[in-house]
Amino acid sequence: MFEINAMPPQIAADLLELLSQCRSESIGHHREWGSVHGSIAAVMPERRVVGTAITVACAGNDSGIVAYAVSSLRPGDVLLIDRLGDSHNACWGGGTTLAAKLAGAAGVVIDGPSTGSSRFRDFDLPAWVRGYSPITCHPQGNGGAINVPVCVGGAAVLPGYAVLADESGVIVLPPADVRYLAEAAIRRQDGYPAVHARLRAGEKM
Repeated sequence: MFEINAMPPQIAADLLELLSQCRSESIGHHREWGSVHGSIAAVMPERRVVGTAITVACAGNDSGIVAYAVSSLRPGDVLLIDRLGDSHNACWGGGTTLAAKLAGAAGVVIDGPSTGSSRFRDFDLPAWVRGYSPITCHPQGNGGAINVPVCVGGAAVLPGYAVLADESGVIVLPPADVRYLAEAAIRRQDGYPAVHARLRAGEKM
């Protein structure tokens, strides 16, 4: 059985611009929940993305729901896929990567394996995945859900959450929390040069 829900409103552009100035660990200084477990790691650590969370629940070796979700993506969306405990079957591969890139996806976060990482670089789609597998899923059409509450790397994600992902990991935030957390993170970051200068001058931690 499929559950297909409406696409959530996208995060306002000014909030995404503010969030894009933050490092995920700077947000992490001020928020102890909403952080995806570090075992879901960046394929291209040099990339930082922000966007609106589109959630998918995908079980076992049936990836039909993923294909449907990719076809619904809008520019600036970040797809977050809850594999519901499956760590063997890759629900994502090269064709999916290209389709998501062409749809304008900002990135993808998968709580499970993908096929090899090279296609993410080939098609320039930032991704955060829990490893790799050559065993691929098939679009069997048995079920799944789009835009439902999911758990990705231990973090609860609702459709329409803001996403910040970079070399340190992935943070998901309710839209109402973005501005004050981003402003706090930026203030912290702005203070780093002075701290670094004092350390170089011999001051101890």
